[in-house]
Amino acid sequence: MLQTLLGSCAALGVPLTAAQAEKLCDFGARLLEQNRVMNLTAITEPQAVAKLHFADCLALLRIVPFSGKRVIDVGCGAGFPGVPLKLGEPSLDLTLLDSLGKRVTWLEATLRDMGVPAQCVCSRAEDYAAKAREQYDIATSRAVARLNILAELCLPFVKPGGYFLAMKAAAAAEELEEAKRGIARLGGRVEKTETYDIDGAPRCVIVIRKEHPTPPAYPRRYAKIKQSPL
Repeated sequence: MLQTLLGSCAALGVPLTAAQAEKLCDFGARLLEQNRVMNLTAITEPQAVAKLHFADCLALLRIVPFSGKRVIDVGCGAGFPGVPLKLGEPSLDLTLLDSLGKRVTWLEATLRDMGVPAQCVCSRAEDYAAKAREQYDIATSRAVARLNILAELCLPFVKPGGYFLAMKAAAAAEELEEAKRGIARLGGRVEKTETYDIDGAPRCVIVIRKEHPTPPAYPRRYAKIKQSPL
């Protein structure tokens, strides 16, 4: 896992020290151990974890500045991309948000045991937005929902001037086209898309800049968002 991770990050142009790589591999080992009793990841081969989880997430560090930023990972699951970002850029202030209590409890205990500071929150995004509205410099999300739904869940957390980074795969262009109007209504503007390959598979990060405060009517309840995306 260690050599694969260092090689993949070098190929992506992501700086990673040996100590950071070892910390990531420690998290990977804990993830795979817990995965025996809890459904955390379908990726269970150590080299694949290094490429498809860690390197994929760390690629965000070369897209916008993360140093010293407040970051929320919405729908973090087993901690992606938030945990790799924190381990790759320790100065960021991380909140991990997920609605499944067992995952959040495991993340909280694991990161505490590793000495990695992070706030772990068990809540639906639309509920937590009422408490943490526009308090973050960056929101991230990977493989949670289509962009026209995801934007309404994530952009309310971002301060004007901040960024929402949506990690997507092959359908990114189609999702972006259907979401543009809603993104603008939520106060965002698509600044760029960044593409890269992970182990031969295309990846895309949609970079959305928050230009204006999100209107107070958003986010709506999830059932309404899903039924009638912006």
